Amino acid sequence: MTVDQRSDSTSSTHSTAPTIASRFRGYLPVVIDVETGGFNPETDALLEIAAVMIDMNSQGILERKETISFHVEPFQGANIEQSALDFNGINPYTRLRGAISERDALSEILQTIRKYLRTSECHRAILVGHNAHFDHAFLRAALERAEIKRNPFHPFSSFDTASIAAIAYGHTVLAESCRRANIEFNNESAHSASYDAERTADLFCNIVNRWKGLGGWPLPEAL
Repeated sequence: MTVDQRSDSTSSTHSTAPTIASRFRGYLPVVIDVETGGFNPETDALLEIAAVMIDMNSQGILERKETISFHVEPFQGANIEQSALDFNGINPYTRLRGAISERDALSEILQTIRKYLRTSECHRAILVGHNAHFDHAFLRAALERAEIKRNPFHPFSSFDTASIAAIAYGHTVLAESCRRANIEFNNESAHSASYDAERTADLFCNIVNRWKGLGGWPLPEAL
């Protein structure tokens, strides 16, 4: 084999290698989880936010990567329901949280996402969440309050692991869906944004990889 032939062979192999950009039509899945002071994204405080990056290896298998998370200071005038604090166990008034502003937290997260967008050659991020509409709504509201104009996420589309877990494992609750997927889940660690985001990422990768293992991706060339 000549040098030119070896170069062509390597190029051909590289060009057919699976990529996360080709898997999701140029969108990069990013898992987002939030802990809040209630259910209304316009009036209730964002208290924690976590983002988990996802990538694809050379065999086309999705893998959980970097996690970035922050405790967030309630915005001025934010409503905080005691029932929400009872549920998530957060004390938003203690300095021990090391909370930072919404703008600072979001800026750090978006900087990391843009780095992964460049390396993956994806043109936009798409939010993955368990009951994704909830996280998406709080993210959009926080970005608007922080006056951050360059939002890398798709404005309305998302991947909801509650829905796809119902199809794959017959359950919508994160803890039980993880158990059915043989993913360890510690109830005592739940309702932390970083922990829930990582388990959601594991569940998403598990379901997508399982679909691949069943022959669902890549699609046959005839299609």
